[in-house]
Amino acid sequence: MERVVISPVGKDKYELMESYTYKGIRIPKGYVTNGADIPRIFWSIFPPNSPEYMSAIVIHDYLCDEYPKVSYKEADKKFYEAMLDIGVAKWKAKTFYLYCNFYHQLKEVIKGDK
Repeated sequence: MERVVISPVGKDKYELMESYTYKGIRIPKGYVTNGADIPRIFWSIFPPNSPEYMSAIVIHDYLCDEYPKVSYKEADKKFYEAMLDIGVAKWKAKTFYLYCNFYHQLKEVIKGDK
């Protein structure tokens, strides 16, 4: 799996410098992400902008921005798949997936979405 090409833009933002395609998902050049939304206390273990998993983060963020066209559940599954495809350790991919899935379920309960 190829990696995304990003450039920092502003504080904690990254712009996609080339369009990026993963399993039929095309993310346009110029798309902006903030990296992973990881609580600061965990940054020493899981940096939010690590190249190790940034490609998967861009895919996930893009799919989440497509909500409700793409469900959070689907975005979280693609995120997990992409993490494994780029060689992230299974335990780490599963940790990120479970965190995202929990966050999205909580978000839907708070908003009242189904």
